[in-house]
Amino acid sequence: MLFRVALFITTVIAVSGFAPANNALFHRPNSALSVAIDTSDIKNGLTIEIDGEPYKVLNFSVMKQARGAAKTTIKFKNLKRGNTIENTYRSGEKFETAMIERKPAQYTYADESDNYFFMDSITFEEVMVESAVVEENKKWIAEGMECNIVYFKGEVIELIPPTPFVYEIVETEPSVKGNTAQGHTKPAVLSSGAVVTVPGFIEVGENIKVDTSKGTYVERA
Repeated sequence: MLFRVALFITTVIAVSGFAPANNALFHRPNSALSVAIDTSDIKNGLTIEIDGEPYKVLNFSVMKQARGAAKTTIKFKNLKRGNTIENTYRSGEKFETAMIERKPAQYTYADESDNYFFMDSITFEEVMVESAVVEENKKWIAEGMECNIVYFKGEVIELIPPTPFVYEIVETEPSVKGNTAQGHTKPAVLSSGAVVTVPGFIEVGENIKVDTSKGTYVERA
Protein backbone atom coordinates (compact mmCIF):
# COMPACT_ATOMS: atom_id res chain seq x y z
CA MET A 1 0.00 0.00 0.00
CA LEU A 2 2.73 2.46 0.98
CA PHE A 3 4.58 1.57 -2.21
CA ARG A 4 1.50 2.44 -4.33
CA VAL A 5 1.03 5.83 -2.58
CA ALA A 6 4.68 6.72 -3.07
CA LEU A 7 4.49 5.74 -6.74
CA PHE A 8 1.35 7.92 -7.26
CA ILE A 9 2.96 10.99 -5.64
CA THR A 10 6.12 10.55 -7.73
CA THR A 11 4.03 10.35 -10.94
CA VAL A 12 2.05 13.53 -10.10
CA ILE A 13 5.23 15.49 -9.43
CA ALA A 14 6.83 14.28 -12.66
CA VAL A 15 3.78 15.21 -14.78
CA SER A 16 3.39 18.64 -13.14
CA GLY A 17 6.95 19.46 -14.18
CA PHE A 18 5.80 19.56 -17.81
CA ALA A 19 2.83 21.90 -17.18
CA PRO A 20 3.22 25.66 -17.78
CA ALA A 21 3.65 27.56 -14.54
CA ASN A 22 1.35 30.39 -15.58
CA ASN A 23 -0.82 30.60 -18.70
CA ALA A 24 -0.77 34.39 -18.42
CA LEU A 25 2.86 34.34 -19.54
CA PHE A 26 1.85 33.22 -23.04
CA HIS A 27 1.31 35.99 -25.59
CA ARG A 28 -2.17 35.66 -27.09
CA PRO A 29 -3.74 37.58 -30.00
CA ASN A 30 -5.99 40.48 -29.08
CA SER A 31 -9.41 39.66 -30.52
CA ALA A 32 -12.82 41.28 -30.13
CA LEU A 33 -16.27 39.71 -30.22
CA SER A 34 -19.18 41.42 -31.94
CA VAL A 35 -21.10 43.63 -29.49
CA ALA A 36 -24.35 45.53 -29.97
CA ILE A 37 -23.92 49.28 -29.33
CA ASP A 38 -25.82 52.49 -30.08
CA THR A 39 -24.92 56.08 -30.97
CA SER A 40 -23.99 56.90 -27.36
CA ASP A 41 -21.15 54.33 -27.54
CA ILE A 42 -19.53 55.72 -30.69
CA LYS A 43 -15.90 56.86 -30.32
CA ASN A 44 -13.01 57.61 -32.67
CA GLY A 45 -11.11 54.50 -33.76
CA LEU A 46 -14.01 52.11 -33.14
CA THR A 47 -14.53 49.54 -35.91
CA ILE A 48 -18.10 48.49 -36.66
CA GLU A 49 -19.61 46.18 -39.24
CA ILE A 50 -21.96 47.59 -41.88
CA ASP A 51 -23.39 45.34 -44.62
CA GLY A 52 -20.76 42.71 -43.82
CA GLU A 53 -17.76 45.06 -44.11
CA PRO A 54 -15.52 46.77 -41.48
CA TYR A 55 -15.86 50.53 -41.03
CA LYS A 56 -13.60 52.55 -38.73
CA VAL A 57 -14.92 55.69 -37.04
CA LEU A 58 -12.72 58.62 -38.10
CA ASN A 59 -14.68 61.33 -36.31
CA PHE A 60 -18.21 62.13 -35.18
CA SER A 61 -20.32 65.01 -33.94
CA VAL A 62 -23.56 65.20 -31.96
CA MET A 63 -26.17 67.80 -32.87
CA LYS A 64 -28.74 68.52 -30.19
CA GLN A 65 -32.11 69.77 -31.31
CA ALA A 66 -34.62 71.96 -29.56
CA ARG A 67 -37.31 69.47 -30.45
CA GLY A 68 -36.82 65.79 -30.98
CA ALA A 69 -33.88 63.47 -30.32
CA ALA A 70 -30.27 64.43 -30.94
CA LYS A 71 -28.58 63.32 -34.14
CA THR A 72 -25.07 61.90 -34.53
CA THR A 73 -23.09 62.44 -37.72
CA ILE A 74 -20.32 59.86 -38.18
CA LYS A 75 -17.50 59.76 -40.73
CA PHE A 76 -16.35 56.21 -41.45
CA LYS A 77 -13.51 54.67 -43.42
CA ASN A 78 -14.13 51.32 -45.11
CA LEU A 79 -11.06 49.30 -44.14
CA LYS A 80 -11.46 46.91 -47.08
CA ARG A 81 -12.11 49.39 -49.89
CA GLY A 82 -10.38 52.49 -48.53
CA ASN A 83 -13.26 54.89 -49.24
CA THR A 84 -14.90 57.14 -46.64
CA ILE A 85 -18.59 57.77 -46.01
CA GLU A 86 -20.51 60.11 -43.74
CA ASN A 87 -23.96 59.31 -42.36
CA THR A 88 -26.30 60.89 -39.83
CA TYR A 89 -28.15 58.73 -37.31
CA ARG A 90 -30.95 59.32 -34.83
CA SER A 91 -30.06 59.04 -31.15
CA GLY A 92 -30.16 55.42 -30.00
CA GLU A 93 -29.69 53.79 -33.42
CA LYS A 94 -27.95 50.42 -33.15
CA PHE A 95 -24.66 49.13 -34.57
CA GLU A 96 -22.64 45.92 -34.36
CA THR A 97 -18.94 46.17 -33.57
CA ALA A 98 -16.75 44.28 -36.05
CA MET A 99 -15.18 40.98 -34.96
CA ILE A 100 -11.55 41.95 -35.50
CA GLU A 101 -8.33 40.37 -34.30
CA ARG A 102 -5.04 42.16 -33.65
CA LYS A 103 -1.80 40.20 -33.89
CA PRO A 104 1.72 41.51 -33.19
CA ALA A 105 4.17 41.13 -36.07
CA GLN A 106 7.72 42.34 -36.76
CA TYR A 107 8.47 44.24 -39.97
CA THR A 108 11.14 42.56 -42.12
CA TYR A 109 11.18 44.00 -45.66
CA ALA A 110 9.23 45.43 -48.62
CA ASP A 111 9.37 44.01 -52.14
CA GLU A 112 9.55 45.80 -55.51
CA SER A 113 5.75 45.92 -55.68
CA ASP A 114 5.72 47.89 -52.43
CA ASN A 115 4.12 45.06 -50.49
CA TYR A 116 5.25 44.83 -46.88
CA PHE A 117 6.29 41.62 -45.16
CA PHE A 118 6.10 40.89 -41.45
CA MET A 119 6.89 37.94 -39.19
CA ASP A 120 4.02 36.95 -36.92
CA SER A 121 5.41 37.32 -33.38
CA ILE A 122 3.42 34.30 -32.16
CA THR A 123 3.56 31.77 -35.00
CA PHE A 124 6.72 33.15 -36.71
CA GLU A 125 4.96 32.80 -40.06
CA GLU A 126 5.49 35.39 -42.79
CA VAL A 127 2.57 37.76 -43.37
CA MET A 128 2.23 40.00 -46.43
CA VAL A 129 0.46 43.33 -46.07
CA GLU A 130 -0.48 45.08 -49.29
CA SER A 131 0.65 48.65 -49.90
CA ALA A 132 -2.97 49.84 -50.04
CA VAL A 133 -3.49 48.59 -46.47
CA VAL A 134 -0.33 50.20 -45.12
CA GLU A 135 -1.21 53.58 -46.72
CA GLU A 136 0.00 56.64 -44.77
CA ASN A 137 1.62 54.44 -42.13
CA LYS A 138 4.45 53.68 -44.57
CA LYS A 139 6.33 56.73 -43.33
CA TRP A 140 6.41 55.39 -39.76
CA ILE A 141 7.60 51.84 -40.45
CA ALA A 142 11.18 51.03 -39.44
CA GLU A 143 13.13 47.79 -39.83
CA GLY A 144 12.54 45.43 -36.91
CA MET A 145 9.53 47.42 -35.64
CA GLU A 146 6.75 45.39 -34.06
CA CYS A 147 3.33 46.52 -35.30
CA ASN A 148 -0.21 45.27 -34.84
CA ILE A 149 -1.80 43.63 -37.87
CA VAL A 150 -5.61 43.81 -37.79
CA TYR A 151 -7.64 40.95 -39.30
CA PHE A 152 -11.33 40.84 -40.22
CA LYS A 153 -12.71 37.41 -41.15
CA GLY A 154 -9.14 36.22 -41.78
CA GLU A 155 -8.24 39.14 -44.07
CA VAL A 156 -5.65 41.81 -43.22
CA ILE A 157 -7.46 45.15 -43.14
CA GLU A 158 -5.19 47.49 -41.17
CA LEU A 159 -1.63 48.00 -39.94
CA ILE A 160 -1.06 49.90 -36.69
CA PRO A 161 2.49 51.09 -35.85
CA PRO A 162 3.51 51.33 -32.18
CA THR A 163 3.11 54.69 -30.47
CA PRO A 164 5.09 56.45 -29.22
CA PHE A 165 8.16 55.26 -31.11
CA VAL A 166 11.77 56.48 -31.09
CA TYR A 167 13.32 57.80 -34.33
CA GLU A 168 16.60 59.46 -35.19
CA ILE A 169 16.68 62.95 -36.71
CA VAL A 170 18.53 62.68 -40.03
CA GLU A 171 17.88 66.14 -41.42
CA THR A 172 16.84 69.52 -39.97
CA GLU A 173 18.08 73.09 -39.99
CA PRO A 174 20.89 73.75 -37.51
CA SER A 175 20.15 75.44 -34.21
CA VAL A 176 21.51 78.97 -34.21
CA LYS A 177 21.23 81.80 -31.75
CA GLY A 178 17.68 83.06 -31.81
CA ASN A 179 15.93 79.93 -33.06
CA THR A 180 16.13 78.02 -29.79
CA ALA A 181 13.71 80.33 -28.01
CA GLN A 182 10.65 78.76 -26.50
CA GLY A 183 7.94 78.34 -29.10
CA HIS A 184 10.24 78.19 -32.13
CA THR A 185 9.73 75.09 -34.23
CA LYS A 186 11.11 73.63 -37.46
CA PRO A 187 10.56 70.61 -39.75
CA ALA A 188 12.75 67.55 -39.27
CA VAL A 189 13.22 64.40 -41.35
CA LEU A 190 13.19 61.15 -39.38
CA SER A 191 15.14 57.96 -40.05
CA SER A 192 11.91 56.41 -41.40
CA GLY A 193 11.50 59.22 -43.94
CA ALA A 194 8.60 60.95 -42.17
CA VAL A 195 8.69 64.68 -41.53
CA VAL A 196 7.55 66.10 -38.18
CA THR A 197 7.66 69.50 -36.52
CA VAL A 198 10.19 69.68 -33.68
CA PRO A 199 11.40 72.36 -31.24
CA GLY A 200 14.18 74.64 -32.46
CA PHE A 201 16.78 73.12 -30.12
CA ILE A 202 16.61 69.64 -31.67
CA GLU A 203 19.74 68.70 -33.68
CA VAL A 204 20.61 66.14 -36.37
CA GLY A 205 21.56 62.81 -34.78
CA GLU A 206 19.27 63.16 -31.79
CA ASN A 207 16.61 60.55 -30.98
CA ILE A 208 13.05 61.71 -30.32
CA LYS A 209 9.76 60.09 -29.36
CA VAL A 210 6.95 60.53 -31.87
CA ASP A 211 3.24 59.90 -31.49
CA THR A 212 2.72 57.94 -34.72
CA SER A 213 -1.08 58.08 -34.43
CA LYS A 214 -1.01 61.88 -34.61
CA GLY A 215 2.33 62.45 -36.36
CA THR A 216 3.59 64.74 -33.61
CA TYR A 217 6.79 65.22 -31.59
CA VAL A 218 6.52 64.07 -27.96
CA GLU A 219 9.95 64.57 -26.35
CA ARG A 220 13.64 63.77 -26.58
CA ALA A 221 14.32 60.08 -26.13
